[in-house]
Amino acid sequence: MTAPAAFPGGAELFRLSTEVAHLNHGSFGAVPVPVARAHRSLAEEAAADPDAFFLGVPDRLAEARGRIADRLGTDPEGAALVTNATEGAGLALDALRLTPDDEVLVTDHGYGTVVAAAARRARVVTVPLDPTLPDEEAVRKAVLAGLTPRTRVALLDQISSPTARPIATPALLADLAERGVTTVVDGAHAPGMLADPLAGAPDFWFGNLHKWGYAPPGSAVLAVAAAHRGRVPAPVPSWEDDRGFPRAVEYRATADYTGLLAAPEGLDLIASLGADRIRAHNSALAAYGAELLAELPGLAPLPADERLAMRALRLPPGLARTPAEAAALREEIAARLGFRVLIWAWPGGGGIRVCGQIYNTPGEYEGLVTALRPLLDGR
Repeated sequence: MTAPAAFPGGAELFRLSTEVAHLNHGSFGAVPVPVARAHRSLAEEAAADPDAFFLGVPDRLAEARGRIADRLGTDPEGAALVTNATEGAGLALDALRLTPDDEVLVTDHGYGTVVAAAARRARVVTVPLDPTLPDEEAVRKAVLAGLTPRTRVALLDQISSPTARPIATPALLADLAERGVTTVVDGAHAPGMLADPLAGAPDFWFGNLHKWGYAPPGSAVLAVAAAHRGRVPAPVPSWEDDRGFPRAVEYRATADYTGLLAAPEGLDLIASLGADRIRAHNSALAAYGAELLAELPGLAPLPADERLAMRALRLPPGLARTPAEAAALREEIAARLGFRVLIWAWPGGGGIRVCGQIYNTPGEYEGLVTALRPLLDGR
Protein backbone atom coordinates (compact mmCIF):
# COMPACT_ATOMS: atom_id res chain seq x y z
CA MET A 1 0.00 0.00 0.00
CA THR A 2 1.29 3.46 -0.89
CA ALA A 3 1.77 5.73 2.09
CA PRO A 4 -0.77 8.59 2.11
CA ALA A 5 0.59 12.09 1.76
CA ALA A 6 0.68 14.27 4.85
CA PHE A 7 -2.28 16.63 5.29
CA PRO A 8 -0.95 20.12 4.44
CA GLY A 9 -0.70 22.18 7.61
CA GLY A 10 -2.40 19.49 9.69
CA ALA A 11 0.29 19.04 12.32
CA GLU A 12 0.65 22.80 12.76
CA LEU A 13 -3.01 23.10 13.76
CA PHE A 14 -2.31 21.22 17.00
CA ARG A 15 0.05 21.63 19.95
CA LEU A 16 0.67 17.99 20.73
CA SER A 17 3.85 16.83 22.45
CA THR A 18 6.54 15.65 20.09
CA GLU A 19 7.81 13.18 22.68
CA VAL A 20 5.08 10.67 21.84
CA ALA A 21 3.28 9.78 18.60
CA HIS A 22 -0.45 10.26 19.10
CA LEU A 23 -2.09 7.43 17.17
CA ASN A 24 -5.11 7.26 19.49
CA HIS A 25 -7.24 10.26 18.56
CA GLY A 26 -10.44 8.26 19.12
CA SER A 27 -9.98 8.09 22.88
CA PHE A 28 -9.90 11.77 23.90
CA GLY A 29 -9.44 13.73 20.71
CA ALA A 30 -7.22 16.80 20.49
CA VAL A 31 -8.15 20.46 20.30
CA PRO A 32 -6.86 22.49 17.33
CA VAL A 33 -5.17 25.80 18.04
CA PRO A 34 -8.00 28.04 16.71
CA VAL A 35 -10.59 26.19 18.81
CA ALA A 36 -8.38 26.36 21.91
CA ARG A 37 -7.99 30.08 21.31
CA ALA A 38 -11.77 30.56 21.15
CA HIS A 39 -12.13 28.48 24.30
CA ARG A 40 -9.62 30.63 26.19
CA SER A 41 -11.33 33.79 25.03
CA LEU A 42 -14.64 32.58 26.45
CA ALA A 43 -12.97 31.73 29.77
CA GLU A 44 -11.47 35.21 29.92
CA GLU A 45 -14.85 36.75 29.16
CA ALA A 46 -16.46 34.77 31.98
CA ALA A 47 -13.73 35.83 34.39
CA ALA A 48 -13.97 39.51 33.43
CA ASP A 49 -17.72 39.91 34.02
CA PRO A 50 -19.34 36.79 35.50
CA ASP A 51 -22.78 38.38 35.81
CA ALA A 52 -23.00 39.33 32.17
CA PHE A 53 -21.56 36.02 31.04
CA PHE A 54 -23.82 33.70 33.03
CA LEU A 55 -26.99 35.70 32.44
CA GLY A 56 -26.41 35.30 28.73
CA VAL A 57 -25.45 31.62 28.77
CA PRO A 58 -28.90 30.07 28.00
CA ASP A 59 -29.33 32.04 24.79
CA ARG A 60 -25.72 31.49 23.78
CA LEU A 61 -26.07 27.76 24.32
CA ALA A 62 -29.13 27.79 22.07
CA GLU A 63 -27.14 29.64 19.39
CA ALA A 64 -24.24 27.19 19.68
CA ARG A 65 -26.66 24.27 19.54
CA GLY A 66 -28.14 25.66 16.33
CA ARG A 67 -24.73 25.84 14.68
CA ILE A 68 -23.85 22.32 15.82
CA ALA A 69 -27.20 20.87 14.74
CA ASP A 70 -26.77 22.41 11.31
CA ARG A 71 -23.38 20.71 10.92
CA LEU A 72 -24.75 17.36 12.14
CA GLY A 73 -27.92 17.55 10.06
CA THR A 74 -30.42 17.42 12.90
CA ASP A 75 -33.20 19.54 14.41
CA PRO A 76 -31.81 22.05 16.95
CA GLU A 77 -35.04 21.82 18.95
CA GLY A 78 -34.57 18.06 19.22
CA ALA A 79 -31.01 18.19 20.51
CA ALA A 80 -29.42 19.25 23.78
CA LEU A 81 -25.79 20.03 24.58
CA VAL A 82 -24.38 17.71 27.25
CA THR A 83 -20.92 16.98 28.57
CA ASN A 84 -20.20 13.50 27.21
CA ALA A 85 -21.72 10.34 25.78
CA THR A 86 -22.16 8.67 29.15
CA GLU A 87 -24.26 11.56 30.39
CA GLY A 88 -26.30 11.38 27.20
CA ALA A 89 -26.90 7.69 27.81
CA GLY A 90 -28.15 8.32 31.34
CA LEU A 91 -30.56 11.04 30.24
CA ALA A 92 -31.93 8.90 27.42
CA LEU A 93 -32.46 5.90 29.66
CA ASP A 94 -34.07 8.03 32.38
CA ALA A 95 -36.51 9.39 29.82
CA LEU A 96 -37.75 5.84 29.22
CA ARG A 97 -38.77 5.28 32.86
CA LEU A 98 -37.38 1.76 32.91
CA THR A 99 -38.22 -0.76 35.60
CA PRO A 100 -35.99 -3.54 36.96
CA ASP A 101 -37.99 -6.06 34.90
CA ASP A 102 -37.36 -4.27 31.60
CA GLU A 103 -34.53 -5.62 29.47
CA VAL A 104 -31.96 -3.45 27.75
CA LEU A 105 -30.06 -5.25 25.01
CA VAL A 106 -26.38 -4.36 24.66
CA THR A 107 -23.41 -6.05 23.01
CA ASP A 108 -20.07 -7.11 24.43
CA HIS A 109 -18.47 -4.36 22.32
CA GLY A 110 -20.33 -1.65 24.23
CA TYR A 111 -18.52 1.13 26.05
CA GLY A 112 -18.13 0.26 29.73
CA THR A 113 -19.68 3.30 31.39
CA VAL A 114 -22.56 3.44 28.91
CA VAL A 115 -23.40 -0.20 29.60
CA ALA A 116 -23.08 0.55 33.32
CA ALA A 117 -25.61 3.35 32.92
CA ALA A 118 -28.11 0.82 31.59
CA ALA A 119 -27.31 -1.71 34.32
CA ARG A 120 -28.19 0.88 36.97
CA ARG A 121 -31.69 1.19 35.58
CA ALA A 122 -32.82 -2.17 34.21
CA ARG A 123 -31.85 -5.76 33.43
CA VAL A 124 -29.07 -5.85 30.84
CA VAL A 125 -28.89 -8.65 28.29
CA THR A 126 -25.52 -8.82 26.53
CA VAL A 127 -25.29 -10.13 22.97
CA PRO A 128 -21.86 -11.59 22.18
CA LEU A 129 -20.40 -10.41 18.89
CA ASP A 130 -17.37 -12.29 17.63
CA PRO A 131 -14.86 -9.58 16.63
CA THR A 132 -14.23 -11.47 13.39
CA LEU A 133 -17.84 -11.34 12.16
CA PRO A 134 -17.36 -10.63 8.46
CA ASP A 135 -19.79 -7.80 7.76
CA GLU A 136 -22.69 -5.62 8.86
CA GLU A 137 -25.24 -8.28 7.91
CA ALA A 138 -23.65 -10.79 10.26
CA VAL A 139 -23.72 -8.22 13.06
CA ARG A 140 -27.36 -7.40 12.33
CA LYS A 141 -28.41 -11.04 12.52
CA ALA A 142 -26.50 -11.59 15.76
CA VAL A 143 -28.17 -8.60 17.44
CA LEU A 144 -31.66 -9.56 16.30
CA ALA A 145 -31.10 -13.12 17.51
CA GLY A 146 -30.45 -11.72 20.98
CA LEU A 147 -33.88 -10.13 21.35
CA THR A 148 -36.29 -11.60 23.88
CA PRO A 149 -39.98 -10.90 24.54
CA ARG A 150 -38.85 -8.63 27.41
CA THR A 151 -36.49 -6.50 25.32
CA ARG A 152 -37.67 -2.92 25.59
CA VAL A 153 -34.54 -1.03 24.57
CA ALA A 154 -31.54 -1.72 22.36
CA LEU A 155 -28.50 0.34 23.44
CA LEU A 156 -25.99 -0.04 20.63
CA ASP A 157 -22.75 1.51 19.47
CA GLN A 158 -22.88 3.28 16.17
CA ILE A 159 -19.15 2.54 15.91
CA SER A 160 -17.68 0.26 18.54
CA SER A 161 -14.81 1.86 20.42
CA PRO A 162 -12.41 -1.10 20.74
CA THR A 163 -13.07 -2.92 17.47
CA ALA A 164 -13.94 0.07 15.25
CA ARG A 165 -16.89 -1.50 13.51
CA PRO A 166 -20.41 -0.24 12.75
CA ILE A 167 -23.17 -1.89 14.76
CA ALA A 168 -26.24 0.38 14.87
CA THR A 169 -26.66 0.61 11.10
CA PRO A 170 -29.80 2.06 9.50
CA ALA A 171 -30.88 -1.44 8.48
CA LEU A 172 -30.62 -2.77 12.04
CA LEU A 173 -32.37 0.28 13.49
CA ALA A 174 -35.25 -0.24 11.06
CA ASP A 175 -35.54 -3.90 12.08
CA LEU A 176 -35.62 -2.99 15.76
CA ALA A 177 -38.24 -0.28 15.21
CA GLU A 178 -40.45 -2.80 13.38
CA ARG A 179 -40.25 -5.04 16.45
CA GLY A 180 -41.28 -2.23 18.79
CA VAL A 181 -37.84 -1.89 20.40
CA THR A 182 -36.73 1.60 21.41
CA THR A 183 -33.33 2.39 19.94
CA VAL A 184 -30.63 4.26 21.86
CA VAL A 185 -27.45 4.80 19.84
CA ASP A 186 -24.02 5.55 21.26
CA GLY A 187 -22.59 7.74 18.52
CA ALA A 188 -19.51 8.76 20.49
CA HIS A 189 -17.26 8.52 17.42
CA ALA A 190 -19.71 9.77 14.79
CA PRO A 191 -19.55 13.62 14.81
CA GLY A 192 -16.71 14.70 12.59
CA MET A 193 -16.02 11.20 11.27
CA LEU A 194 -19.28 10.22 9.57
CA ALA A 195 -20.91 12.27 6.85
CA ASP A 196 -24.38 11.46 8.22
CA PRO A 197 -23.94 10.85 11.96
CA LEU A 198 -27.65 10.45 12.74
CA ALA A 199 -28.41 8.03 9.90
CA GLY A 200 -31.24 5.61 10.64
CA ALA A 201 -33.27 8.01 12.83
CA PRO A 202 -32.86 6.29 16.23
CA ASP A 203 -35.15 7.26 19.10
CA PHE A 204 -32.17 8.58 21.05
CA TRP A 205 -28.67 9.34 19.82
CA PHE A 206 -25.72 10.86 21.63
CA GLY A 207 -22.29 11.73 20.32
CA ASN A 208 -19.11 13.34 21.56
CA LEU A 209 -17.87 16.51 19.89
CA HIS A 210 -14.48 16.37 21.61
CA LYS A 211 -13.25 13.33 19.70
CA TRP A 212 -13.51 13.73 15.93
CA GLY A 213 -15.37 17.06 16.10
CA TYR A 214 -12.30 19.06 17.28
CA ALA A 215 -14.20 20.50 20.27
CA PRO A 216 -12.86 21.08 23.79
CA PRO A 217 -13.33 18.26 26.33
CA GLY A 218 -16.75 18.00 27.90
CA SER A 219 -18.69 18.68 24.69
CA ALA A 220 -21.38 16.34 23.40
CA VAL A 221 -24.89 16.25 21.94
CA LEU A 222 -28.03 14.30 22.83
CA ALA A 223 -30.57 14.11 19.98
CA VAL A 224 -34.09 12.87 20.76
CA ALA A 225 -36.99 11.91 18.51
CA ALA A 226 -40.03 14.17 18.88
CA ALA A 227 -42.12 11.53 20.66
CA HIS A 228 -39.67 11.34 23.57
CA ARG A 229 -38.53 14.95 24.07
CA GLY A 230 -41.07 15.83 26.74
CA ARG A 231 -39.83 13.02 28.98
CA VAL A 232 -36.11 13.81 29.04
CA PRO A 233 -35.35 14.88 32.63
CA ALA A 234 -33.23 17.90 33.47
CA PRO A 235 -30.08 16.73 35.30
CA VAL A 236 -30.52 19.38 38.00
CA PRO A 237 -33.15 22.05 38.75
CA SER A 238 -32.35 25.33 37.02
CA TRP A 239 -33.94 28.61 35.97
CA GLU A 240 -34.61 27.12 32.53
CA ASP A 241 -36.82 24.31 33.82
CA ASP A 242 -40.00 26.01 32.60
CA ARG A 243 -38.58 26.06 29.05
CA GLY A 244 -38.48 22.25 28.80
CA PHE A 245 -36.25 20.27 26.47
CA PRO A 246 -33.62 21.14 25.36
CA ARG A 247 -32.91 24.26 27.44
CA ALA A 248 -33.79 22.64 30.78
CA VAL A 249 -31.35 19.82 30.01
CA GLU A 250 -28.36 21.87 28.94
CA TYR A 251 -28.46 24.77 31.42
CA ARG A 252 -27.29 23.88 34.95
CA ALA A 253 -26.90 27.32 36.55
CA THR A 254 -23.29 28.01 37.59
CA ALA A 255 -21.11 25.63 35.60
CA ASP A 256 -18.33 25.85 33.04
CA TYR A 257 -20.04 26.30 29.67
CA THR A 258 -17.00 27.56 27.80
CA GLY A 259 -16.25 24.21 26.13
CA LEU A 260 -19.80 23.85 24.84
CA LEU A 261 -19.84 27.42 23.58
CA ALA A 262 -16.55 26.87 21.73
CA ALA A 263 -17.64 23.50 20.31
CA PRO A 264 -19.14 24.89 17.06
CA GLU A 265 -15.70 26.25 16.19
CA GLY A 266 -14.41 22.69 15.83
CA LEU A 267 -17.08 21.63 13.35
CA ASP A 268 -16.68 24.92 11.49
CA LEU A 269 -12.94 24.27 11.20
CA ILE A 270 -13.62 20.84 9.74
CA ALA A 271 -15.96 22.39 7.18
CA SER A 272 -13.38 25.04 6.24
CA LEU A 273 -10.67 22.42 5.73
CA GLY A 274 -13.04 20.19 3.76
CA ALA A 275 -14.93 17.54 5.71
CA ASP A 276 -14.78 14.96 2.91
CA ARG A 277 -11.08 15.63 2.45
CA ILE A 278 -10.37 15.13 6.15
CA ARG A 279 -12.41 11.93 6.30
CA ALA A 280 -10.68 10.44 3.25
CA HIS A 281 -7.23 11.36 4.55
CA ASN A 282 -7.80 10.04 8.07
CA SER A 283 -9.30 6.76 6.86
CA ALA A 284 -6.40 6.22 4.46
CA LEU A 285 -3.88 6.84 7.24
CA ALA A 286 -5.60 4.40 9.61
CA ALA A 287 -5.77 1.78 6.85
CA TYR A 288 -2.07 2.26 6.12
CA GLY A 289 -1.20 1.80 9.78
CA ALA A 290 -3.33 -1.34 10.04
CA GLU A 291 -1.73 -2.85 6.95
CA LEU A 292 1.72 -2.30 8.39
CA LEU A 293 0.72 -3.77 11.75
CA ALA A 294 -0.71 -6.84 10.03
CA GLU A 295 2.82 -7.69 8.90
CA LEU A 296 3.82 -8.38 12.51
CA PRO A 297 3.64 -12.05 13.50
CA GLY A 298 0.47 -12.90 15.40
CA LEU A 299 -1.45 -9.70 14.57
CA ALA A 300 -4.67 -10.28 12.66
CA PRO A 301 -6.68 -7.41 11.15
CA LEU A 302 -10.38 -7.29 11.96
CA PRO A 303 -13.07 -6.46 9.39
CA ALA A 304 -12.89 -2.73 8.70
CA ASP A 305 -15.16 -0.02 7.35
CA GLU A 306 -13.35 2.17 4.82
CA ARG A 307 -15.28 5.24 6.02
CA LEU A 308 -13.68 5.14 9.44
CA ALA A 309 -10.46 6.66 10.73
CA MET A 310 -9.94 3.76 13.17
CA ARG A 311 -8.68 0.24 12.56
CA ALA A 312 -8.40 -2.70 14.96
CA LEU A 313 -6.31 -5.87 14.96
CA ARG A 314 -6.18 -8.86 17.28
CA LEU A 315 -2.98 -9.27 19.25
CA PRO A 316 -1.28 -12.64 19.62
CA PRO A 317 -3.23 -14.99 21.94
CA GLY A 318 -2.53 -14.47 25.62
CA LEU A 319 -1.92 -10.71 25.43
CA ALA A 320 -4.39 -8.21 26.94
CA ARG A 321 -6.78 -10.84 28.24
CA THR A 322 -8.08 -8.55 30.98
CA PRO A 323 -8.53 -4.77 31.36
CA ALA A 324 -5.55 -4.68 33.73
CA GLU A 325 -3.32 -6.49 31.23
CA ALA A 326 -4.51 -4.22 28.41
CA ALA A 327 -3.82 -1.06 30.41
CA ALA A 328 -0.35 -2.30 31.37
CA LEU A 329 0.57 -3.06 27.75
CA ARG A 330 -0.85 0.28 26.58
CA GLU A 331 1.26 2.20 29.08
CA GLU A 332 4.36 0.14 28.31
CA ILE A 333 4.02 1.00 24.62
CA ALA A 334 3.70 4.68 25.53
CA ALA A 335 6.51 4.79 28.08
CA ARG A 336 9.05 2.50 26.40
CA LEU A 337 8.27 3.01 22.73
CA GLY A 338 6.75 6.50 22.61
CA PHE A 339 3.46 5.68 20.90
CA ARG A 340 -0.10 6.25 22.08
CA VAL A 341 -2.46 3.50 20.89
CA LEU A 342 -5.50 1.78 22.35
CA ILE A 343 -5.02 -1.73 23.68
CA TRP A 344 -8.36 -3.41 24.31
CA ALA A 345 -9.05 -6.44 26.42
CA TRP A 346 -10.79 -9.60 25.24
CA PRO A 347 -11.02 -13.09 26.74
CA GLY A 348 -8.12 -15.17 25.48
CA GLY A 349 -6.35 -12.17 23.98
CA GLY A 350 -7.20 -8.59 23.14
CA GLY A 351 -6.31 -6.21 20.38
CA ILE A 352 -4.79 -2.94 19.27
CA ARG A 353 -6.56 0.03 17.69
CA VAL A 354 -4.91 2.83 15.76
CA CYS A 355 -6.47 6.04 14.47
CA GLY A 356 -5.68 8.49 11.71
CA GLN A 357 -5.86 12.26 12.11
CA ILE A 358 -4.58 15.20 10.10
CA TYR A 359 -1.69 15.72 12.52
CA ASN A 360 -0.39 12.17 11.92
CA THR A 361 2.16 11.10 9.31
CA PRO A 362 2.85 7.74 7.68
CA GLY A 363 6.24 7.64 9.38
CA GLU A 364 4.59 7.41 12.79
CA TYR A 365 2.88 4.12 11.89
CA GLU A 366 6.08 2.83 10.35
CA GLY A 367 7.90 3.70 13.57
CA LEU A 368 5.25 1.96 15.66
CA VAL A 369 5.68 -1.28 13.73
CA THR A 370 9.47 -1.14 13.99
CA ALA A 371 9.32 -0.51 17.75
CA LEU A 372 6.54 -2.99 18.44
CA ARG A 373 8.18 -5.96 16.75
CA PRO A 374 10.86 -6.67 19.41
CA LEU A 375 8.43 -5.96 22.23
CA LEU A 376 5.99 -8.57 20.93
CA ASP A 377 8.78 -11.02 20.11
CA GLY A 378 9.69 -11.01 23.79
CA ARG A 379 6.23 -12.08 24.96
